[in-house]
Amino acid sequence: MKFAIVGAGFTGAVIARELAEKGYQVDIFESRKHIAGNCYTERCKETGVLVHKYGPHIFHTDDVEVWEYINKYCNMMPYINRVKSTYDGCVYSLPINLHTINQFFGKTLSPNDAKEFIALLSESSIQEPQNFEEQANKFIGKDLYKAFFYGYTLKQWGMDPTNLPASILKRLPVRFNYNDNYFNHKFQGIPESGYTEIVAKIIDHENISVKLDTFFVRNQKDEYTHTFYSGPIDSWFNNEHGVLGYRTLDFEQEIHDGDFLGCAVMNYADIDVPYTRITEHKHFSPWESHNKTVIFKEYSRYCESDDIPYYPIRLVKEKEMLNIYIDAAEKEQGVSFVGRLGTYRYIDMDVTIGEALNAAKITINCIKNEFKIPVFFLDNVR
Repeated sequence: MKFAIVGAGFTGAVIARELAEKGYQVDIFESRKHIAGNCYTERCKETGVLVHKYGPHIFHTDDVEVWEYINKYCNMMPYINRVKSTYDGCVYSLPINLHTINQFFGKTLSPNDAKEFIALLSESSIQEPQNFEEQANKFIGKDLYKAFFYGYTLKQWGMDPTNLPASILKRLPVRFNYNDNYFNHKFQGIPESGYTEIVAKIIDHENISVKLDTFFVRNQKDEYTHTFYSGPIDSWFNNEHGVLGYRTLDFEQEIHDGDFLGCAVMNYADIDVPYTRITEHKHFSPWESHNKTVIFKEYSRYCESDDIPYYPIRLVKEKEMLNIYIDAAEKEQGVSFVGRLGTYRYIDMDVTIGEALNAAKITINCIKNEFKIPVFFLDNVR
């Protein structure tokens, strides 16, 4: 048996390795000139700083299996993501926490006092939030919403927050203590030598062949027992039902002497600042020392045909189109749609790896029992 995998990111690499270890031959097709997808890291030639080429990636998870899996292929260094935000000439701590609240309102509230204070500010009249803005106002009130969410969201999504679903803001965006750890997960870190090395080690197997700078043509699937496709689901069908909407990012790189931000991530919540954030990459490797620094200013915009898709928009129009593509996919033979682009969802690295391990496990079981390999490995992809 021989398998084709389209895409050399974490999804494709993990599935390939699991199949290869069972003795199957695997060909990986990657349209870019490098492996690791949007997790690609490389050294800046001028500064020596390890750069996250397509934006910063901090590994965080509660999944023990996934954490143990990735640690087989790297030395994972402890790292806590502490994000700051500039608004109206002041710098604040994110996520919104007790320090943010006290600084923003000029108070010295205790945790209990802060809860009561925020409850008074919140829009209690909103029972069932109908959009992002109502959800935020119900949680934290208009002042904090305007400062930390309105401008940033407008720039990130290119539309007024009243046009975005409430579900984007899934949980209470405030902590009533001084915890400024951006994530809540048990396991957090960044690989000492970057993500490219991890993917390279995963696909380093005698049964795996990697074809870089090579596009996979749809009818090539007939040459393989089965194909795992991690590219955009609409591209597989040549966009015959329309193009699914994504936001993409443009990066403006600058090199400076010394330190620039003093932190890894600084959000810019003011509308008149065109970029959403600046990332200073040497702070993602605090165990290293560099005399110079590399920063990236991030600009969000609508994704065009030649751009790299980052964030699926998933509004009403896109969801209707997605359902058409899912219906078409379920009629396909010999192909499974996997990963962020194949299922049109924004998912973190740990979820990506976990789903890839599950897809490989199901596939191996299907081969053993002569079952049909699923088109999707999710209970609900719609």
